[in-house]
Amino acid sequence: MNQPNPAQPPSPAEPHPVQYSVDYPDRPLNRLSSLFRLVLAIPIAIVLSLVEGGYTSGYGAGHKAMIATAGGLIVLPPLLMILFRQKYPRWWFDWNLELMRFSARVGVFLALMDDRYPSTDDHQAEHLDFRYPDARNGPNRWLPLVKWSLAIPHYVVLFFLYIAALFVVIAAWFVILFTGRFPRPMFDFLVGVGRWTNRVIAYRPPAGHRSLPAVPPRSVAPRDARPEPTAGP
Repeated sequence: MNQPNPAQPPSPAEPHPVQYSVDYPDRPLNRLSSLFRLVLAIPIAIVLSLVEGGYTSGYGAGHKAMIATAGGLIVLPPLLMILFRQKYPRWWFDWNLELMRFSARVGVFLALMDDRYPSTDDHQAEHLDFRYPDARNGPNRWLPLVKWSLAIPHYVVLFFLYIAALFVVIAAWFVILFTGRFPRPMFDFLVGVGRWTNRVIAYRPPAGHRSLPAVPPRSVAPRDARPEPTAGP
């Protein structure tokens, strides 16, 4: 007589291709730095805006002045390379990833989640990573042309999440000034909003051409939690 197979625990969920997390500051935060955070963030915000900018020109005293800056995320050139050459230069990918990490560090600092001044290159409290896309093997290379439209609902949801996040940061600001601590539920919510934002950005062509699922996740919670094994009878 055949014995029934014992119940098997569910297989662990596959980690999302885009990993984003922020180390929780389990320590008293600098209250003075938190009080004047907007003022302190001005210099690094200017640096970030220059890196993410383009070309600015103007006229004054009969002379034309032009300020050349970096061009932000590289999107269109690698998109064309993927469509027609099935190639994504690695240094373009590395530039986009490092710029997203830098932007995340500035965002974490502005949101009071870390009182260390954002570094332009060193990794700090934030952790962001995603796979280098395979531009030759994978789904149809013309898929990026329709991925833009699939991401539109996520931008709508993120708009309302940003409004909620603003109120959370304001509330956390008062709590930090009085207690020196960032409430963990508020912290986790802001991390979730940042995770959703980075996954939507990485989902857009060309970064998400081969490495990401059909649509970004629809939750601020990480998709990496492993389910607990089910106890047997």
